[in-house]
Amino acid sequence: MLKVGLTGGLASGKSFVGAALEDLGCKLIEADLLGHEVLLPDGAAYASVVREFGRGILNPDGTIDRKRLALDVFADKERLRLLNSLVHPEVHKRTDELMAEYFAADPDAIVVVEAAIHIETGGYKRFDKLIVVVCEAELQIERAMKRDGSTRAQAMARLASQMPLAEKRKYADYVIDTSGAKEETLRQTRDVYDSLRSLKL
Repeated sequence: MLKVGLTGGLASGKSFVGAALEDLGCKLIEADLLGHEVLLPDGAAYASVVREFGRGILNPDGTIDRKRLALDVFADKERLRLLNSLVHPEVHKRTDELMAEYFAADPDAIVVVEAAIHIETGGYKRFDKLIVVVCEAELQIERAMKRDGSTRAQAMARLASQMPLAEKRKYADYVIDTSGAKEETLRQTRDVYDSLRSLKL
């Protein structure tokens, strides 16, 4: 039973590494997807978020417009802190439930939990090991523009609002640099996987 945190920065390649670890045999939990789930109309955080942020964040069908909500909190740290205080406990609860299910089915499982802000929230302390995915800042900006359709200014603003990857490195048990070819990233990921497996022997 091994709990592993996986984190990085904007468009650093976390999801690519997470998928590769899953292909190698790890159980993957994507906190971002759980964050989406708890904001659905039947989700655990829906009512409290609508109560605090108002019905102006809703689509006509009653679902939360996550882009509108993001715009509401992006420039206001207090609003962001409030949103996180409503969403993160529910995501943690669901994460713990999934981990318990995976370990009940396979006591030797390696469960990897991917989240952008493990370090910022202190959530990294919940894990046995922490993987930090890094790449060059210019590459992060290029990837974010290509992936999200962001302008350069928008990508740079998002990057500036995050903890620098150089700082995140200090918390890492393993660092995977995705600046090179995909094959090189996969080689590093396999090395990390082999190391994690050896911890369980």
